[in-house]
Amino acid sequence: MEKLLIVDDNEDIRRQLRWGIGKEYSLFLAADGAEALELFRKHRPQVVTLDLGLPPHEDSSEEGFRCLGEMLRIAPEAKVIVITGNEGKEIAVKAVQMGAYDFYQKPINLDELKVIIKRAFHLQTLEDENRRLQSALDGCGTDAKGILGQCAEMQQVFNTIRKVASSDISVLIHGESGTGKELVARAIHAQSLRKDGPFIPINCGAIPENLLESELFGHEKGAFTGAMARVQGKVEYAHKGTLFLDEIGELPLNLQVKLLRFLQEKVIQRVGGREDIAIDARIIAATNVDILKAMEEGQFREDLYYRIGVVTVTLPPLRSRGDDLMLLANFFLKRYANDLKKKVKGFSETSREYMENYGWPGNVRELENKVQRAILMASGAVVEPDDLGFIERPMARKANNGDVTTLREARERVEREMIKGAIANSKGNIAKASEELGISRPTLYDLMKKYGISA
Repeated sequence: MEKLLIVDDNEDIRRQLRWGIGKEYSLFLAADGAEALELFRKHRPQVVTLDLGLPPHEDSSEEGFRCLGEMLRIAPEAKVIVITGNEGKEIAVKAVQMGAYDFYQKPINLDELKVIIKRAFHLQTLEDENRRLQSALDGCGTDAKGILGQCAEMQQVFNTIRKVASSDISVLIHGESGTGKELVARAIHAQSLRKDGPFIPINCGAIPENLLESELFGHEKGAFTGAMARVQGKVEYAHKGTLFLDEIGELPLNLQVKLLRFLQEKVIQRVGGREDIAIDARIIAATNVDILKAMEEGQFREDLYYRIGVVTVTLPPLRSRGDDLMLLANFFLKRYANDLKKKVKGFSETSREYMENYGWPGNVRELENKVQRAILMASGAVVEPDDLGFIERPMARKANNGDVTTLREARERVEREMIKGAIANSKGNIAKASEELGISRPTLYDLMKKYGISA
């Protein structure tokens, strides 16, 4: 059962929360900082509600901040919801800046607090899944760049990876260039029964057609001019492991026939050879082209498609992944700041605006490259737009009335309307409105202040 730690010096509040949510979680209760930290170290709860006004300094937030800092030092991934009095909003915002997940102002409405706690556990689950996938990738000798995300589309990707990894069925990964297709293939391999075998990638679109057959299936000595010795192909090297065929949509029709035979019979013949060679390899393929359209045009065999596409994984483009953009950006920033020994801590507000308004045609790969460049170019602790390589503002577009509307202005207009709609739907209940919008309460409060919207 999920673990929840309640820290409050008010016995009535502890009793109320134990009665209201005690059956939903494995609950731990603490009345002061020392008891809270002892329980936190012993049980490592995923979520904590922390009253900042704790003894011996009930009239200040000193003890609460001390506990918050120590908890996040012990377990940075923990979700701490700080509880404050009505006058404590500025203090609560400071706590969020320190790393608290959210804040809630007294008096406590049990239904509202339950929603916040539920969302905290949900986010913790998503982050745990990201860490598990990253560990699996690390375990197979590769890094975890880019295979993380909190949007619904990426959660579906993670769910599919988990389901298909343990079987030997063929998987087709579809997505634009730079979305992380090979990373997904490696994640599947890393969690499969073949994880101790080889992972052999080959880009079908990067090798000249006259060399591709030999690259895939190998050749015998004397098979063609220059074939001075027997050479194994990628398919043979993948024996007992996984063969990753990137950009399979570029595979010539004659090689599609040979690949189909291998998938059906699990045997190959080297170029110039007559001996059938049995190969035990799982096939994972990827493409950025519309395979269904290619089949209609006669450029891709229908029977091969149904062999390689038993399960299809679709990777969303970065521009449609919402908050994943900054999740990934901060992930890359931390990684390269550590690798390059640079004291860069974050992105300026202007940089975030540029990044959120940019279309990212190169997807996650382009984002990674820009952040790596920014770490090298940054002269201070904060990344500015020119460090990322943004020279001009993202292109503006014409509105229907002929006025120039920037992407930022369009985004703000949509945000404003969505926030008004969510607040109306929830009848002014901020907790429910933030849940509907998929953002935290502090973020919603900031946006309401920005747009002059009241509950």
